[in-house]
Amino acid sequence: MTEPYVTRVMSAADVETAVAWAAAEGWNPGVRDADCFSVQDPNGFIGGYVGGRMVASISVVAYDPSFAFLGFYIVHPEWRGQGLGYALWQAGMTYAGARNVGLDGVVAEQENYKRSGFELAYRNIRFGGRVATRGKPDAAGLSILPATGATEEIVAFDRRLFPAPRTAFLTAWLAADGHIARIAVRDGDIVGLGVARPCRSGWKIGQLFAADLAVADAVLGALLSAIGNVVDAPEVELYLDVPEPNAQAIGLADGLGLTPGFETARMYTGPAPSLNLDHIFGVTSFELG
Repeated sequence: MTEPYVTRVMSAADVETAVAWAAAEGWNPGVRDADCFSVQDPNGFIGGYVGGRMVASISVVAYDPSFAFLGFYIVHPEWRGQGLGYALWQAGMTYAGARNVGLDGVVAEQENYKRSGFELAYRNIRFGGRVATRGKPDAAGLSILPATGATEEIVAFDRRLFPAPRTAFLTAWLAADGHIARIAVRDGDIVGLGVARPCRSGWKIGQLFAADLAVADAVLGALLSAIGNVVDAPEVELYLDVPEPNAQAIGLADGLGLTPGFETARMYTGPAPSLNLDHIFGVTSFELG
């Protein structure tokens, strides 16, 4: 390498490139992920450049002064084995500062992450397969409604199950072109929130937050029904990322006929946030938490 290696904040076009790299790695990102992800913290997407060409990427998205999430840690195959990734990792962690940083990493890389100060909290499992676009299950006492904007009530509900407020992200996530979002309301209170998004291959459900299994099933059923209306097909390829400690969420995935594809290690540099994993039936994103 004859030209200097520099790290700097990505342009919008480079964020799109990082998402394309993620697709090439088999991560199957959403069609609108780049638009939604960079909204929360544009400065958190950092690239490594040689001669003006991006050759490595990382995102360390700062949600507030106490929490950030790391993702998109990729070195282009042509540039691997030269230490460029680690230099970019250091730049990303410097940007995070004293924040507690979370990540969903490949399980086999746990020891490497531990050497950088991360500790395992639990595993997430990606389930996938073809499922029927079914009608809504019995939702007695529930109203399932569209969620097209980040109202105060939706932001507050989401905050119960995420380590930091993320209003900017939710505003983009719920209204992105092609995304389908539903809330479940019981006695005037939000008790469930789910989003389906089209991906490079099939659809992903995430987040799927619910007060109990019946609510999760009702929201998921409404999302599948809406997907069926969009694609006009009796079946759809579907992915759901589930926290391993939530046995009911695993049962929900099994009941749909979904099968495990791979696992990630959810790790943090500080104490694992106190979240009720029994209410997290689907992780929002392996890239942003």
